[in-house]
Amino acid sequence: MFQGQSIRVTKLDGAIAELCFDREQDVINKFDQRTVEELAAAAAAIRADSSIKGLLVTSAKSVFIVGADITEFGTSFQMPEEDLAAWALNANQSFNAIEDLPVPSVTAINGIALGGGFEMCLCSDYRVIAADAQIGFPEVKLGLIPGFGGTVRMARLTGADNAIEWIASGKQQKADAALKVRAVDGVVAGDKLREAALRTLNLAIIGALDWKARREQKKGPLKLNQIESMMVFETSKGFIAGQAGPNMPAPLASVTAIQKAASKGRDDALKIEGAAFAKLAKTTVSNALIGIFLNDQLLKKKAKSATKIARPVKHAAVLGAGIMGGGIAYTSASKGVPITMKDIAEKALDLGMGEANKLLSKEVERKRLTPEKAGKMLSSIRPVLSYSEFKDIDIIVEAVTENPKIKKAVLAEAEAAVSDTTIIASNTSSISIEELAGALKRPENFLGMHFFNPVHKMPLVEVIYASKTSKEAIATTVAYAATMGKTPIVVKNCPGFLVNRILFPYFFGFFGAIRDGADFVKVDKVMEKFGWPMGPAYLQDVVGMDTSHHVGDVLAEGYPDRMGHAEGKTALDVMYEAKRYGQKNGVGFYKYETDPKGKPKKTADPASYELLKAAQPNGQTDMTDEDIIDRHMLPMIIETVRCLDDGIVETPAEADMGLVYGVGFPPFRGGALKYADTVGLKTLIEKCEKYAHLGKLYQPTESMKKMAAEGKTFYSK
Repeated sequence: MFQGQSIRVTKLDGAIAELCFDREQDVINKFDQRTVEELAAAAAAIRADSSIKGLLVTSAKSVFIVGADITEFGTSFQMPEEDLAAWALNANQSFNAIEDLPVPSVTAINGIALGGGFEMCLCSDYRVIAADAQIGFPEVKLGLIPGFGGTVRMARLTGADNAIEWIASGKQQKADAALKVRAVDGVVAGDKLREAALRTLNLAIIGALDWKARREQKKGPLKLNQIESMMVFETSKGFIAGQAGPNMPAPLASVTAIQKAASKGRDDALKIEGAAFAKLAKTTVSNALIGIFLNDQLLKKKAKSATKIARPVKHAAVLGAGIMGGGIAYTSASKGVPITMKDIAEKALDLGMGEANKLLSKEVERKRLTPEKAGKMLSSIRPVLSYSEFKDIDIIVEAVTENPKIKKAVLAEAEAAVSDTTIIASNTSSISIEELAGALKRPENFLGMHFFNPVHKMPLVEVIYASKTSKEAIATTVAYAATMGKTPIVVKNCPGFLVNRILFPYFFGFFGAIRDGADFVKVDKVMEKFGWPMGPAYLQDVVGMDTSHHVGDVLAEGYPDRMGHAEGKTALDVMYEAKRYGQKNGVGFYKYETDPKGKPKKTADPASYELLKAAQPNGQTDMTDEDIIDRHMLPMIIETVRCLDDGIVETPAEADMGLVYGVGFPPFRGGALKYADTVGLKTLIEKCEKYAHLGKLYQPTESMKKMAAEGKTFYSK
């Protein structure tokens, strides 16, 4: 009946048309412009055959439709807002054409149906879903709302309250949750899906199911009186505004769109949705979040390509137990890679196994794991006191004390116990990989593998190569990190590597602001309002003054022109000398008490202000919010550019994702370089001139000046 490159329509027995999504030369289905156009053509072909009695919608892939092709549609966001709204409304005609067919329709949902994929499902009269499938609207995570009728059909099908919860949260939903809110009409085992969908369709064809009434429900206004409407929407707005915060407009915009369209029929409601979608698509927030999505895809692609030359990792090892070692062991074992955990002390092994057991027990409590699976994972972690069983280890992660002498001794000892092909990686946050490689006979097998704490939560791993590290060693480590569920970024060795090298200029900006009279509590509030999960003083307390002091010394030695020790004491020096190390000993910039859940709770400490007088020669002053932001962000941006210029990472995407995943850079700002693009390099350079007296930390690079003069951006070069 119809054959396209993404869709085909065939006629089945019983005069049923099957519309099957089967994208050529791809393992998944997704909505791009071609598919949207083919959908309209397929609907026309079905309508043209008057013998058709019903429509079955299926997918030939292991997933239904993963969503819209954001790479392609993202370019459409360059058009003016009014044109973009018209584009969305025009695309909706394809979905309407399916919904308006003069026959009943049923969609069989397998795998996942997200965003535009689930909006396609909502066009049919009924939906049957496989028990292991998941559906949902992730658009708010890209700073958007559904644009193919999701806010309209979901609200009319499941009620405004359920639609708001699903759309504003952006979460994927399981089949049983979908059935509970009536987003689907049946849940069956995957191998029974087609049969169940056809049975439902035949019931509709013979009139046992009133498909016309169901359709009218989706196409009419919401059935809410004025009081009900006020209660649903105004209550939701207050809650969602609190949850999303002031920097993420999409969740609240989804509620407003549903509310504005509540009294309208489908066609007018779609116009409201299209206008709201277009407005959000033109925001810097959406641009940044889409950028992060695309950057993440690039990192995944790089990790996947690494597997081509990577050696298989069938068994790993970690040297040094304790909390860090236990976290690494848990992460490896939970992803199916058995791991041997070695230490010189039985007590440390007990601590490491205890950490792994604690993390697995939490997964069992959350019903993410069965006790049997958790037990099997724990048994795949083997605690040992010697190297006697290390000959078959494919990769070792050394995670002993952050001390060069100790690390060199342990690394040399480990190298002597393993095969010639075993990769050895050091989990160090500050020690030169080049220096550590000097202790080894096979430096080509050695590199850094920097995990962030806590290991089981933080997604980033820096894979740091030295001058003699082989490409095979890099690829194997990248592939292992990806297998562990981490996002690996390959980094050239330098003091601080990527993340700490960029983070500490931000801290130096903070120390300079305190020196010049800023109030650390106000600074934290301003930077948290800017979007950071915690301000710099609070972050120092979490990192630990002793750790920061050590890393600061490493960076001062590496980059004395801009990170060298300033005259007089800094805020960090004052806290460190007073042994106020932060959360780890209960007092830093703030005081910490344990809340009822056992977590540290910060409170202001007047003693901090007294101590900081030694770091504020001219006393306190009321620094403006703009000054606070610029004094922190400019050094970070400039150092990120230096990393790019020095070839520490290959792309702006990797630099920005290192900050987003490694230190919690505000995602809605997209990373330091995306933020620089948003502000504009010319504007940033003008800001730098204002702070030129503060030294090289605020001096833009020649590459920045050249790009500004040529009107270039980091993401359009």
